[in-house]
Amino acid sequence: MEANGMAGRHGLEGDADLQFLLTGGNLLKVRSSSWKKRRMYKLQEDCRTMWQESKKTVNQDQTFPIDDIESVRRGRQSEGLKKYTEASVEERCFSIIFQGHRKNLDLMASSKEEANRWVTSLEKLMNNIRNLNHKQKSEHWLINCMRKADKNKDNKMSLKELKHFLRQVNIEVSEVYAEEFFKKCNKSEGRYLEGEEIKHFYDLLTHREEIEVIFQSYAQSDGQMSARDLMNFLLNEQREQATAERGEGEGELAEQKRMTKDGFLMYLQQEDGSILNPAHKTVYQDMSQPLNHYFISSSHNTYLTDDQLKGPSSTEAYIKALMKSCRCVELDCWDGPNGEPIIYHGYTLTSKILFRDVIRAIKDFAFKTSDYPVILSLENHCTVNQQKLMAHHLVSILGDALVTRPLGTSMPTNFPSPEELRGKFLVKGKRLNKLDAAFSNNNTVEEDTVSEEDEAADCKENGQKSKPKKSKIKLAKELSDVVIYCKSVHFNSFEHARDSQAFYEMSSFKESKAFNLADTSATAFIHHNMDKLSRIYPAGSRTDSSNYNPVPMWNVGCQIVALNFQTPHKEMHLNQGRFLPNGFCGYILKPEFQRSLSSQFNPNTLTNGPWLKMKTFHVMVISAQQLPKLNKEKQRSIVDPLVRVEIHGVPADNCSKETHYLNNNGFNPMWNEKFQFPIHVPELALVRFVVEDYDAASQNDFVGQYCLPLTSVQNGYRHVPLLTKRGDVIPSAGLFVHVILLDAQQ
Repeated sequence: MEANGMAGRHGLEGDADLQFLLTGGNLLKVRSSSWKKRRMYKLQEDCRTMWQESKKTVNQDQTFPIDDIESVRRGRQSEGLKKYTEASVEERCFSIIFQGHRKNLDLMASSKEEANRWVTSLEKLMNNIRNLNHKQKSEHWLINCMRKADKNKDNKMSLKELKHFLRQVNIEVSEVYAEEFFKKCNKSEGRYLEGEEIKHFYDLLTHREEIEVIFQSYAQSDGQMSARDLMNFLLNEQREQATAERGEGEGELAEQKRMTKDGFLMYLQQEDGSILNPAHKTVYQDMSQPLNHYFISSSHNTYLTDDQLKGPSSTEAYIKALMKSCRCVELDCWDGPNGEPIIYHGYTLTSKILFRDVIRAIKDFAFKTSDYPVILSLENHCTVNQQKLMAHHLVSILGDALVTRPLGTSMPTNFPSPEELRGKFLVKGKRLNKLDAAFSNNNTVEEDTVSEEDEAADCKENGQKSKPKKSKIKLAKELSDVVIYCKSVHFNSFEHARDSQAFYEMSSFKESKAFNLADTSATAFIHHNMDKLSRIYPAGSRTDSSNYNPVPMWNVGCQIVALNFQTPHKEMHLNQGRFLPNGFCGYILKPEFQRSLSSQFNPNTLTNGPWLKMKTFHVMVISAQQLPKLNKEKQRSIVDPLVRVEIHGVPADNCSKETHYLNNNGFNPMWNEKFQFPIHVPELALVRFVVEDYDAASQNDFVGQYCLPLTSVQNGYRHVPLLTKRGDVIPSAGLFVHVILLDAQQ
């Protein structure tokens, strides 16, 4: 298929920016101060893949999918370009930022205009691809596989190419089946399929039997669906309050008052028809509650991109976390050379970055995906002079966005809300005096000693450097004064905190301590979190940057449950699911029973109360579509998929059930398996769908997953998108399920 045909499918046929990318051009690739080489870059005819010239003797044709690009940044906004280029070429530079661990592509054009053209054109194509509907994405994926299977580029398909194509799309069939399939489409009885025969092959391949069954059961109007038929379907299956206008508001139906099977499939595949309630895709919760009434998406040792002992530190790690709506980042601050404070994991071989560079990166990217407040959690190991410089950088770089005194004109008795703090930065750290000193003319305290952060002491006890006693550090007044609503204090007991701590005095708990308190004093922990903030952090022994399960911490109302964002495993999937709704803004309002002082909620014992809402979650896993091949190098490696449905919430609700596995079909496997899950506290439950490739000899391989709160699930027949381990959408893949949450007696 030629570029114009693909461009037409993108809705960009004849577009000047697309033609610019297809023509391509030479750009200077920057890797170091000495490695700057001119290379050719251009978009391939599929309009989905960029080609880059390579001088390597092996693998000279280097490409990358447009889908793999996370963003394109104008100017010298990457570590590499800041380090290896001069400020004078700022307007000629741009960076291509990839999803996952792949290194940035730092490039320099010959002029400002050319750089702008590259950035504008790439962003237009990326936005266009992201805005394709499910049907278009599926077509693009299949056509791309057909192009790869068409070895001699003659736009025909031989039997051999058909078999190769089926393996490309993750199906293994017998020789006999492949030959029968070929014959069924080969009306001309020639050696190749071409033209209409290929279209017939495509239609047979993409036939959705399960959709046809649903459609036929509701299509009462000469094999088509009338507006009334659709309303019946919406009311009976989707449990939606439909109206005639709603029913008739889509394309084909709007014009003809009828809907065909293809129209019905497109209707089901609309984004608003997915499992996530569309009303929850924007900020829908009350954002005017005190800050401590929210779960806050939080990162631990944010500067690390890998492990905790020798991995690299990077400003890019902060950018990636912030772009995922993380609202609390950690800065481990130490004395650096030339009087400039640095950030790294103390007592280890992790690399070092400048504190000021991190603050600049945070300022630039903090509010790109969410404008709700960002908390800077300081772990301060610096001497007084470098602390003063830290305070200077915070104030001078962040400016008016930094909260340096309480809001209002009198001493507050509670936290401001996320709404009041939009676009603001809060500093969490040690403070020399009480907050009311900010309103006093007598705030003359200079530097003094304070106990170091609990996490810093734990870090040293962890064998990274033997220093068992918690030590005192000198604290500069300038740094103390920027700590307003998040003053770090040591935790003694819930009674001591209730009687002696102000609302703005917060403690950090290492995971073992927090889990113990959650097990033994859950109700007290919940009450503590009703008027104070709590931060939980991973054990120092997790040198591989693994994570603890965040769910038990949310169950007891802890707000700042800090995780290693760089580690893409189940715990981060749960975190992404928890913060998926409410516009993915990084703040989720806690259930009312975790905010009301009269509540006696205990997630471990579940005594009777307003939190106990006995439900049954019914799930039928029907089918999957276009699962990715895991081993692309081995053509005959086909997925044997199974689906696991997990519930994560209070202990009584935790459960997991899985389908049987299907041999050699990752393209359109069908299970039709039903599960039931009893749910006690739906407001704290998350549901996670996991697809794995079954392996009898070893651990199953991960294929994709999707997680969301049970309260954000839409009832009925729903498509479930699938995400990679790192949380990026797999463009054409998905599950098809039927879900319904009913009162337990129903």
